[in-house]
Amino acid sequence: MTLKLTLFSQEKEDFVLEILIDSDARFSELHRLILDDCRYSEHERQSFLICDEEWRVKHRICLCDDEERRYDEDIDLMSHTRIGDFLEDEGQRLAYVFDPEGKRFFLMELTENVFGRTEKKAFVNRRHGKAPRQTNDPHQTSPMGGSEDDSSPGGEESEEGAESFYGDEGFEAEELDLEGYEIDE
Repeated sequence: MTLKLTLFSQEKEDFVLEILIDSDARFSELHRLILDDCRYSEHERQSFLICDEEWRVKHRICLCDDEERRYDEDIDLMSHTRIGDFLEDEGQRLAYVFDPEGKRFFLMELTENVFGRTEKKAFVNRRHGKAPRQTNDPHQTSPMGGSEDDSSPGGEESEEGAESFYGDEGFEAEELDLEGYEIDE
């Protein structure tokens, strides 16, 4: 089965990715696809947060096992965890923490299950807008060289006239429960 995921940013309202990925794929494949598409570099504390319908965090899926986690916190590793183990119902939500130091993330939703279709490799089916900078440091350079403004899709652009996009209405940042994962806004 193929999963259609919609990824969006609160920082750049015109940025949306529609991703198609097989339900048997690992979270590490989704992680790599997002990093490559946004031209972000990998950080060992990047993670996916499985959320409920109110954006409260229910489970954490990490790139690597860090020693800073709470002793009672259940985590899974991206490289060992199938996406279909956590996402199966349309409307399910998750967050992708792409900047752990800046406590910044993308919001994602499972928007469609495509039965009878499998994907050998995850891909971005539709893209709109440019990704935000990976870090808030304006002097940070991208892995491609130069400033992020010049070399990545995260360069600044005018927000004037930006249309609303799927999933932005009704969401409030304080709805995402980040307390248990040391991610503060």
